Amino acid sequence: MRSALPKVLHPIAGNSMLGHVIHSARQLDPQRIHVVIGHGADAVRERLAADDLNFVLQDKQLGTGHAVAQAVPFIQSDNVLVLYGDVPLIEVDTLQRLLKQVGPEQLALLTVELDDPTGYGRIVRDVQGKVTAIVEQKDTNEAERKITEGNTGILALPFARLGDWMSRLSNNNAQGEYYLTDIIAMAVSDGLVVATEQPHDAMEVQGANDRKQLSELERHYQLRAGRRLMAQGVTLRDPARFDVRGDVTVGRDVLIDINVILEGKVIIEDDVVIGPNCVIKDSTLRKGVVIKANSHIEGAILGEGSDAGPFARLRPGTVLEARAHVGNFVELKNAHLGEGAKAGHLTYLGDAEVGARTNIGAGTITCNYDGANKWKTVLGEDVFIGSNNSLVAPVDILAGATTAAGSTITSTVDKSQLAIGRARQKNIDGWKRPEKIKKG
Repeated sequence: MRSALPKVLHPIAGNSMLGHVIHSARQLDPQRIHVVIGHGADAVRERLAADDLNFVLQDKQLGTGHAVAQAVPFIQSDNVLVLYGDVPLIEVDTLQRLLKQVGPEQLALLTVELDDPTGYGRIVRDVQGKVTAIVEQKDTNEAERKITEGNTGILALPFARLGDWMSRLSNNNAQGEYYLTDIIAMAVSDGLVVATEQPHDAMEVQGANDRKQLSELERHYQLRAGRRLMAQGVTLRDPARFDVRGDVTVGRDVLIDINVILEGKVIIEDDVVIGPNCVIKDSTLRKGVVIKANSHIEGAILGEGSDAGPFARLRPGTVLEARAHVGNFVELKNAHLGEGAKAGHLTYLGDAEVGARTNIGAGTITCNYDGANKWKTVLGEDVFIGSNNSLVAPVDILAGATTAAGSTITSTVDKSQLAIGRARQKNIDGWKRPEKIKKG
């Protein structure tokens, strides 16, 4: 990877490769998850520490068999599933099918058919098609190199047999390592059946050893996520230009344009339209919401039929009630817009409560921060805020009130009042503009 970051912490869709593997493992309801760590152990622990994870240190990297041996003293379950931290796309369904094959007298191996198996250990079968061994690439002979069935390394096995097999592993091979794959031949010798399963998609078992492979896994993940959303009723203008980096729930008849990124926990209800180049993070979009181009929505709840953008920024704590409107170059933070309220353009509303049907004129800002503390602005229903207003919090503007354009409002405006908070205009006759002084 040519990176200070441990390989398994490099991200796919906003989550580390190892994080994806752990997520899949958790869905299998395991008794315990043991994570064998070596290079970058402290960083891995810090990033992924959780109550259900047991981190096991492998001081020396002496092969996959040696890695598994470090975890054996901590295992108490009947069956063991071995996964790899740099194989992030493995599907839960594939693992469930594999686990169904394991038993006291049978282990289960995940294999894959490859057009080019270079680099993979080869699955060796007898004339009856039964697995007899796995031979690593560097130890293959000419005939074995022609085998196209490759070993993924993922296997499930009975724990009662594991300790014995670990004790019999040898590093007498081209790499001088203890191969976990050698237990296949041991299992056959001990009279066990080696059952096999294959993934529906070969990309499930692909790892990443460089940035190019990482990018290929990223794009495949995104195409897979896009297919799932389309199956649920989402129209993606171009699935190749769309990213999911979290947990997305969608309704029907949703339209998502190009270059949209969905991050964190996102809920999108029926009939939502999201324009191009938008980022939606940790937000809820109710039925019929429209997000126009180039908008950034984070930590917000948009009510039914509301809209935002283009070029809108909704920051955490923002709530738009039904049919509220936020236009271009408007920024909201911890602001609540009532039903049908409007902030059309060029406005900042922070720590604000805005009543139903209130209209915010262009160039308006809430002055919510005094350098030490945040203060709240409260606007009642049917308020009209003129253009270029500064609302100096804490301040209340009650229902039906109006503020004149260019005003600075510092105190309460009562119901239906007109507030004018600007300097009186003065026109000076005979005024001459300064002239530029000539040099020399």
